[in-house]
Amino acid sequence: MSDPAGRPITLADVARRAGTSTAVVSYVMNDGPRPVAAATRERVLAAAAELGYRPNRIARALRSRTTGVVGLVLADALNPYFGALARHVEQALAGHERLMLIGNAGYSAERERQLVERFLAAQVDGLVIASADAGDDVTVPARAARVPAVYLHNGSTTGDTPLVTADNEQAVREALAHLRAHGHRDVAFLAGPQDTGPVGRRREVWQAAAGSSAVLLRSDYSRAAADVLIRRLAAADAVPRALIAATDEQAIGVLSGAYAAGLPVPGRLAVIALDGTPDGAHTAPSLTVTGQPLQAMAQQAVDLLFDPATPSLPARAALVRRRSCGCEEG
Repeated sequence: MSDPAGRPITLADVARRAGTSTAVVSYVMNDGPRPVAAATRERVLAAAAELGYRPNRIARALRSRTTGVVGLVLADALNPYFGALARHVEQALAGHERLMLIGNAGYSAERERQLVERFLAAQVDGLVIASADAGDDVTVPARAARVPAVYLHNGSTTGDTPLVTADNEQAVREALAHLRAHGHRDVAFLAGPQDTGPVGRRREVWQAAAGSSAVLLRSDYSRAAADVLIRRLAAADAVPRALIAATDEQAIGVLSGAYAAGLPVPGRLAVIALDGTPDGAHTAPSLTVTGQPLQAMAQQAVDLLFDPATPSLPARAALVRRRSCGCEEG
């Protein structure tokens, strides 16, 4: 804020209003390095509030060598799964009194590397990387700069950077067992274009449990691609009776494609998805999911940034029963 003459409010202005020194004001605003009497502290804070003083984050960063900002590299900001994950990361960082900057990689490994370099140039205090790629370790420059980094959801396993993810093996087994409990012996799986990261692991677990004769389908990670796939299968009378979709985005496309082809869900096609984004509760029919514990994952990742000793264990993805599998709501 500025004074009536348009000049920014400074520590000296607050000190004059509070009747103390600028050093004391600095100690109050920075919580140290020296203690300040409670009555004096209250007087300084009251003066700062009256004047509308806001600490200069850049100046503080130069003094402390921290910025109070953490960079989040997001695989795709348009995907509701990653959008929800980003929201939980932001909330977790607020608990550590940190702000968040988001960089959207758009499913590009090269863009991920560029964002890491740019965040490091901006002197961030840490990096959280929610990647869709499990290739090269993009956190190597962060380690060289001694900036803590954590992979969230997916990431390279070639380096020492911790990875926080859900228990994908348990999620697939639970989804498969649930569809079989509905009487479906053969359960197909809709994977992505390639077997990488969590989706690749989900496909592997399904294959091991479902057997080599089970039907494997593939599409891009989009509603449109899965919609087109189901319409094409319907035209060839090749739609499976039950399907596990690797992602909610694909599952929502499956529902729209089935509707367009006149295939009732779950009567003709039972569906379970493995992400658990908020959108699944509002599809028609509502989507049964193994809800990824996004809040717990985000909290664990942020805690790891500030305390490397934080346990990094896969969190359970609980089955949420809705109508698309054949269950009643709830």
